[in-house]
Amino acid sequence: MMTQTNEDLKLTSYDYELPEHMIAERPVVPRHDSRLLVYNKETDEVIHTRFLELDRYLPKDSLLVLNETKVFPARMLGHKISGGKCEVFLLSPLPVGGSYTALIKTASRKNVGDEYYFDFSLNDDELRDCDVFKGPMKREKLMARITRINGDNTFGVAFNGKNMDKVINEFGKVPIPPYVRRGNSDGADISDYQTIYARGEGSVAAPTAGFHFTNDVFARLDKKGIDRAFVTLHIGLGTFALVKSENILEHKMHREEYCVTRENLEMIRNRKIIAVGTTTLRVLESAIDEKNEFSIVPDKYYSTDIFIHPGVDVRSVSGLVTNFHLPKSTLLMLVSGLIGRKKALALYEDAKREGYRFFSYGDAMLILLERGAV
Repeated sequence: MMTQTNEDLKLTSYDYELPEHMIAERPVVPRHDSRLLVYNKETDEVIHTRFLELDRYLPKDSLLVLNETKVFPARMLGHKISGGKCEVFLLSPLPVGGSYTALIKTASRKNVGDEYYFDFSLNDDELRDCDVFKGPMKREKLMARITRINGDNTFGVAFNGKNMDKVINEFGKVPIPPYVRRGNSDGADISDYQTIYARGEGSVAAPTAGFHFTNDVFARLDKKGIDRAFVTLHIGLGTFALVKSENILEHKMHREEYCVTRENLEMIRNRKIIAVGTTTLRVLESAIDEKNEFSIVPDKYYSTDIFIHPGVDVRSVSGLVTNFHLPKSTLLMLVSGLIGRKKALALYEDAKREGYRFFSYGDAMLILLERGAV
């Protein structure tokens, strides 16, 4: 366990300056040409290399564990009846009781019954026949109506279209983060903002540490005999919610659902695990018990609000593949929980000096918590 200091509990202690030009707006091509900072905690050694060389720095008996969740096009851009712009940001691709949970961004106050329109025409066979949409006015365009106001700044919205999974995938926008091109996605992001092994839609943000993996990387790992297993954690906005309290212990993480299949659960037991991404690490730390065993029920969905930071003992992994995260974020706090806040910030400064690219489409870091790299 990393020793916790009073400074470790202060939000401002996780701040750092980053020139805007170091924020990656697109991934490198090919993805495995992204840079990789390797840090061995036991030896305090730092190596700068390319992600394609990942296999060289992993112990031969290690198991990579990756989050295979898939991002769905959650942003629906439309307008109010008055013509004012609006954004309906779906938090799940599946409705509950006929309504989707969503964030709504408009310039005016929002009330139950408010309607939002999207420039996506529906034919008679695609219009939903339900009470909430009955009325004297025929609505040929896709429309959403607020059905409830929740207590956490989210809303329930119902659409007048059938087969909404198809409509959302055709009309929705890829929800890239606001610090990447101001959140304005385009056609390239449909594939760029997704891992090559993604399956099972459910996330509004990608497990970005997995972006660097290509078939060439996997081939090299296979040649070295490094296995891989998968977990699923559907990433919500809570993972990236701003920490507003000066004492980080007062920050409340949102709950997110995760699942591990029987086959993958058997693979991760009694193995030297390298987690790929902070979401994978959160799954593993949530799934391990007091006896350091993965005793969860396979194929069952659990929820977690685990918050990893200095002072929290991480017991499930021998290493982590991760990106370079935003200042004052829970993700930077998680990395600090593994190697200490001062060391994490020092490595970030090293990456800045070396010209690394930061955030979702940026470069990567491999943290090894024990000796064993070759």
